[in-house]
Amino acid sequence: MNRTTEIEAALQKAVDSGEVAGAATLVWRDGEARTACIGWRDAEARLPVERDTIFRIASMTKPITSVAALMLVEEGRIALTDSITQHAPEFANMRVLNSPDGLLSETDPAERPITFEDLLTHRSGLTYGDFHRGPIAQAYREALGDDIDSDVPPDDWIRRLAALPLIGQPGSAMYYGCSTDLLGFLIARIEGAPLGAVLRRRVFDPLGMNDTSFLVPREKRDRRSAAYGFDDEGRLTKRVTRSGVFVAERPEDMAYESGGAGLWSTVDDYLKFARLFIGTGEVDGVRLLNRETLAMMVTNQLTDSQCANSRLLGMKPFAVGRGFGLGVSVVMETDKTDLMRRGSPGTVSWPGAFGGWWEADPEKGSVLIFLAHNMVDLPQMAKGIGLGVWGAIETFQTLASVSSP
Repeated sequence: MNRTTEIEAALQKAVDSGEVAGAATLVWRDGEARTACIGWRDAEARLPVERDTIFRIASMTKPITSVAALMLVEEGRIALTDSITQHAPEFANMRVLNSPDGLLSETDPAERPITFEDLLTHRSGLTYGDFHRGPIAQAYREALGDDIDSDVPPDDWIRRLAALPLIGQPGSAMYYGCSTDLLGFLIARIEGAPLGAVLRRRVFDPLGMNDTSFLVPREKRDRRSAAYGFDDEGRLTKRVTRSGVFVAERPEDMAYESGGAGLWSTVDDYLKFARLFIGTGEVDGVRLLNRETLAMMVTNQLTDSQCANSRLLGMKPFAVGRGFGLGVSVVMETDKTDLMRRGSPGTVSWPGAFGGWWEADPEKGSVLIFLAHNMVDLPQMAKGIGLGVWGAIETFQTLASVSSP
């Protein structure tokens, strides 16, 4: 049995056990891409996952937005140390909660402004409301709407976010959250165009990423994966809103474009982006970042104290052996028991909440990509529901990391 067949068998087991509706994977090594696609992009319509199936990639959007920001840095349009108030004066005079889950009225003044580097490293003090149990959680929901497709227009979203207190002093620790969404809106302000148009001009068109966008065009929607999740008993089910619209869909007239989580893409499109990290900022003769900028992007930017105090879903993911650069996680010490630390030192990666994951390993010259649609909310995860997709990703990563065909 060759390696691709083993990956297919492992994915089929996950589909058969109801852990995932379907998945598309890609392994790129020595200039050759091998794919394995198993299960259904729409189980009810009996439409299989195929190589060109389009998935909502959630937080795998963040590295793309980060590259666009670093292109502005190279052009001298912004500096990493610049205060964001130069482009978002709404963030002057910020307040910081005394406790992340404390009363919104119990705050201290921010000790310094938020910088672009803070946004790229998630050290801004911004968060995701659903990560908290205190009043800040409800305040985020009421002010900002949905994390991925909000009905709040960008300028209003920026104003409302700036009116909320931070959960930590800027620069004090990594608090994973909506920093990259804010970064995307600031890129749009600086460029004087919607973020989707900026990414199309700067990243997608140059790299030939023709199936990556915030909105799937009507003529491509037959290739789009439906949204799947789990009921309270852990049974796989298609997820819909009250109006009967798939939760993965984006309204066509929505102005909000989430630079943190909103893109759709395919395994082949994301490969074109991920190869930037193998080719020192260049893919097939197209250079987006110079070598020095890419090297800075993939170098850990967190201090020992910031690593120790980092927060993500109540965990400290960067405390040992793994760091965070400018928009990507980076392996510092390999540990085969940790999905995010299995690559060679210098390997970069980042997952997406809908069951997506990728890594680029410059030492091995390889890229691994896994895409699926598994919409699981935090209360379900706390009950152990819907976690099978992460086991499938680990199995794929283990099998794909072996160099045989």
